Amino acid sequence: MSRQKIINIAVIAHVDAGKSTLVDAFLNQSGVFRDNEEVVECVMDSDDIERERGITIYSKNCSVMHDDVKINIVDTPGHADFSSEVERIIKTVDTVILLVDSSEGPMPQTRFVLQKSLEQGLNPILLINKIDKKDARIDEVVDEVYELFMDLEANDKQLDFPILYGIARQGIVVYDPEDVKDVKVEENGHKINKNTGGEDGRNIKPLFDTIIKHCEPYPDLRDEPLQLQISSLAYDDYIGRLGIGRITQGTLKEGQTVGVARGNDSLTQKKINQVFVYRGLKRMPVKEAECGDIVVISGISDISIGETVTDMNNPQPMDMIHIEEPTLSMNFMVNNSPFAGRVGKYVTTRNIKERLEKELEVNVGLKVEETDSTDSFKVSGRGELHLSILIENMRREGYELAVSKPEVIMKKGPNGEKLEPVEEVIISVPDEYSGSVISKLNVRKGMMTQMTSENGYTHLEYMVPTRGLLGYRSEFINDTRGEGTMVRHFSDFEPYKGEIPQRTNGVGIAQEQGVATPYALANISERVKLFIEPGTEVYEGMIIGMNSRSDDMVVNPCKAKKATNMRAAGNDEAVKLAPPTVFTLEEALEFINSDELVEVVPDDIRLRKKYLKELDRRRNRNNG
Repeated sequence: MSRQKIINIAVIAHVDAGKSTLVDAFLNQSGVFRDNEEVVECVMDSDDIERERGITIYSKNCSVMHDDVKINIVDTPGHADFSSEVERIIKTVDTVILLVDSSEGPMPQTRFVLQKSLEQGLNPILLINKIDKKDARIDEVVDEVYELFMDLEANDKQLDFPILYGIARQGIVVYDPEDVKDVKVEENGHKINKNTGGEDGRNIKPLFDTIIKHCEPYPDLRDEPLQLQISSLAYDDYIGRLGIGRITQGTLKEGQTVGVARGNDSLTQKKINQVFVYRGLKRMPVKEAECGDIVVISGISDISIGETVTDMNNPQPMDMIHIEEPTLSMNFMVNNSPFAGRVGKYVTTRNIKERLEKELEVNVGLKVEETDSTDSFKVSGRGELHLSILIENMRREGYELAVSKPEVIMKKGPNGEKLEPVEEVIISVPDEYSGSVISKLNVRKGMMTQMTSENGYTHLEYMVPTRGLLGYRSEFINDTRGEGTMVRHFSDFEPYKGEIPQRTNGVGIAQEQGVATPYALANISERVKLFIEPGTEVYEGMIIGMNSRSDDMVVNPCKAKKATNMRAAGNDEAVKLAPPTVFTLEEALEFINSDELVEVVPDDIRLRKKYLKELDRRRNRNNG
């Protein structure tokens, strides 16, 4: 029986280098879509938050056919908080396409994903993307990539990588950048021709050809005992938990009885219900799947990442996959504010517990623990973004909850010393703002490792405790007028760095429940930078702004103007207020102190004190 030729590839790169756009071009130009089918951009970023933020959070699979070869493509996350996803995916592919921006060059996350690929013995293909940029520096970027490969101790074969150049947005890949010198860039972007790519028949065929030439199809190991390591999980409301991975050897049949091994520790007999493979973007059920293919299996309700599905009579377990430990935790609590239950569908402890348990089915970087309180859960993850994505998804699904300030998870060293997570931070800012950034990071116990200046921009590299970076992103944006870029990546656990100063400003706290009036807010705004506007409903203990001084101030935003015999009360036309500061979820989590919470409901994000009544706050301070 003839065997399907299969090559598995992953597209790896830094955030916003064009991974998802390149996968769009793969799909568009391989006939996956019907001619009359409407196709959205970044079709692999199917999650709403992925679309809004323009980032990939969850790695996904699809497949295309080219010259009778099935190419499985994995679109991987580029953000450091999802690095555990990338690591596992690399184990399931035969080669990687390293995508590098023609002006930015290799970025910190590029280094991380490339290192993992080289360690697996993969031979990457380099694609310099966005070569139509005005500030493209193609030759320098290629040299920087060579240096990166040498830094990462690539072997001779890995150093001899093919180099291609492209404009993924226009569906064009070429062997020589001179071939696209005459490409017209339209004002509103360039619509990809589904079948041919760019104008004049230019397309991504050179990339397809390079993949097939550079990478041998998966060897025929059908006669070997079954071996399939689970590298990713999914969940289906109808068929339950799904395991995803590549069949390393053997074949897998629908309804087959198999052994599930956790490394060499245990072997349990289980039965597979259905086997799916990818055709285009669709998951298709098959009777049998062969080695080399990426499959999805159902029927094993407790299947987990790293486990090996193997032959029960001749088990050949693979080494378990190490999953990065969480570095940050926060408490998820039942919302107990006076406005609780107004708009949310799911508001009880049971609702929150069930949702977190469902998340644990697929989100292996997450850890959920019960606390002393019956209405609170300690949730730990890989970073602020990792946790805030979960909260944002819950909010959109109709959950109400209150969350505490993120706290860094400490570890004990071999001699009992206190260790804390430290991150590598790479910053690029206009020269005039570098002094402010340096002084802020020094105060936050950062250690500078490198500083260079070029073309009016200062490039800084720091090692900073994760504690010191909590709440810094919004400050950084303000300090650099939005012109700086900051990339963080977890490095290691190091000895505790000592006390780090927290937010120095106090807050303005509402004194009573009611509706904020322009008159009251105009008076308050002389001392407090407002977070709300007139007409906002407030309650006692809700934070309505930031005090100009270090202490908290209780204010009454609902106070109405008294009537006099000269004019009527409520004549507020003359009141002019500066626009309030509106927080995103991440900014709200960064802003709060340990005695404050973020109240998250489907239609709003509010800041509040843990203890709403002033007497309770005072009592808690005295006891503390």
